[in-house]
Amino acid sequence: MKQLRILVFSAGFGNGHFRAAEAVIEGLRLKAPEAEIIHLDFGDFLSKRLNTMAKIAYLEMTKYTPKIWEKLYNITDRLQPESRIQRLLKQMGRRDFLQYIQAFAPDLIVCTYPTISSILAQLRLEQLLQVPIITVITDYTLHSHWVHPGVDRYMVACEEVKASLVSWGIKAPRILVTGIPVSPKFDLEMDRGSIISRLGLRTNIPTFLVMGGAYGGSKSVTRICKTLTDSPVPVQMIVVCGKNTRLYHSLGEVIEDSVNPMVRLSYVHNLEELMSVSDLIITKAGGLTVSEALTKHLPLVIYKAIPGQEEENARFVEGLGAGQVAGTEEELGWILKRFLSTPKEMEKIRAQAAIALPGHSTERAVEAMLQLTMNRRNEQKIG
Repeated sequence: MKQLRILVFSAGFGNGHFRAAEAVIEGLRLKAPEAEIIHLDFGDFLSKRLNTMAKIAYLEMTKYTPKIWEKLYNITDRLQPESRIQRLLKQMGRRDFLQYIQAFAPDLIVCTYPTISSILAQLRLEQLLQVPIITVITDYTLHSHWVHPGVDRYMVACEEVKASLVSWGIKAPRILVTGIPVSPKFDLEMDRGSIISRLGLRTNIPTFLVMGGAYGGSKSVTRICKTLTDSPVPVQMIVVCGKNTRLYHSLGEVIEDSVNPMVRLSYVHNLEELMSVSDLIITKAGGLTVSEALTKHLPLVIYKAIPGQEEENARFVEGLGAGQVAGTEEELGWILKRFLSTPKEMEKIRAQAAIALPGHSTERAVEAMLQLTMNRRNEQKIG
């Protein structure tokens, strides 16, 4: 039998699209270890200048002018698939994409970013591309940019996203509610005691995980950490600073004066372990982070969600009762103090987080992908 070949497309606009793609690849390697899989960044097919400018514009807008981003998000959310803007976007790099795909001859293409999904789905609709397109939507809400009739299968987070796709005219049998793919490592049971010991923390007090690197500035996160380290109710913290070196260094003084234990980390590759030993996560509301936390049965306190998809993800979490949303530093402080002083309140959201998602999202998504390729191969044999 011919070796299975799969192309996976993501993009560097936010980390979630890339992480979802990597999760799919992890799952495929577990189920089909012989498959040849290539992961491509949509931006690599654009000019370097255009790609860099687009990424900077996105990051700057979401960080410094979120209200402008919100207006742009809402305006584009009303665009029809055949609108002038959408038609223009679907022309971006299509010749290069088609040439690359024809040279590689994949059995399946998986997209975790909407623009590349639309470009390839249009080629599919025009019968210039014969390879099935699977689109993985990486949020708990639907933006119109994801919608295209040429997509063969959609894999979505929840029934609400499926219903939204149906309302846009996508046939229900082409939509599978698999959950957003996360690394299979998040489904594994972890030895909590050994991880806590390795981090130098205690086993008998609450542990708050703070995703500090998700926030551009360091002052606000430092003040939040200072409030928790000075808390009269015992609590310990794991603070992930990511690539924010300013935040990492600013926390040194907080640690020195701390009453409660705190561990600061830079960029990490063991987030599944940190979530396994935590009782609560303080974070933004990217679709992948929400999915990873809920897969680990970890309740969320969402702070400063970006307008648009993150706010919708935050509403989803609140609707499940698996977390709370804070728009200001004061509101965040009040929520954290309430959870510490009233343990029953934290236990309520922990109980809801434990039943929010069924888990094994990547396994379900990958099984559906492989089934689609098998069906296609059988059809080709018969044909």
